[in-house]
Amino acid sequence: MATLTLKQLRYVEALARHGHFGRAAEACAISQPALSVQIRDLEEGLGTPLFERGARQVRLTAFGEDVLSRVGDILQRVDELEDMARAAKDRLIGRLRIGVIPTIGPYLLPAIISRLSSQHGGLDIHVRETQTSRLMQELSEGRIDTAIVALPVSEPAFTEVELFAEDFVLVRPSADAGKPTPDREMLREMRLLLLEEGHCFRDQALSFCNIGNARPRELLDGSSLSTLVQMVGAGIGVTLIPEMAVPVETRSADVSIARFPSPQPSRTIGMVWRRASPLTKQLAQIAEAVQQASRAVGLQRGS
Repeated sequence: MATLTLKQLRYVEALARHGHFGRAAEACAISQPALSVQIRDLEEGLGTPLFERGARQVRLTAFGEDVLSRVGDILQRVDELEDMARAAKDRLIGRLRIGVIPTIGPYLLPAIISRLSSQHGGLDIHVRETQTSRLMQELSEGRIDTAIVALPVSEPAFTEVELFAEDFVLVRPSADAGKPTPDREMLREMRLLLLEEGHCFRDQALSFCNIGNARPRELLDGSSLSTLVQMVGAGIGVTLIPEMAVPVETRSADVSIARFPSPQPSRTIGMVWRRASPLTKQLAQIAEAVQQASRAVGLQRGS
């Protein structure tokens, strides 16, 4: 049997995760033909196929399923060795894989990356933006080192560090500027635009509006805060956004901003990482840098 390589194992994991050669190649930063050749070489070396090739999708064979379970363990152990080596160094260098939710990424990442680059020039920063549930899964599997999310995540295996708190604001058409800010009861009677299912910010907004089993008069979904704000500008309804998003999302939309009376709706943002991570000391330093970046853009430090 031919010698297996770590690269081949990573390609197997990526192809199994994405179910598509093109997307897997993009995730691995190689060409699709190169990834196909590596997978085929591995299958020839093993003497049996790992994947069933369909016209639109790639699926693991039964043997491939067995292999994948072991591949995940191998890659996680290798990543742990790399983490131990990085932790043994006196300064932060090498790869840092940061996960971030979509309602934070576009607004805070530039300040974070700028701060980390200036303070820790040896870092090779990789960013992964997706919903909280996926970030927590990838964090558990060792595919990212840390995640910046809304707290709490309440997972005993993770360390949570509060970074800052921020309020939610109401976005409504510019013609409504100066009108009294609606209370929760009034919001439930309005056409409320929210992020689609799976976003934690959606759940937080629904909680503030006290919308559980009781549905608002009209509830429309959007895929991003930018889409929601533009829909408000077009007169379709109103929405809630986090304060950090205001400068970016409202600069080109015909909308007005209203702040809720106390107690204002808010969220706490924090950094999360595995308690068992050998990079705990380094990640605590990263958390300090992220707090500095958040204060630089006017966000309040968490308690």
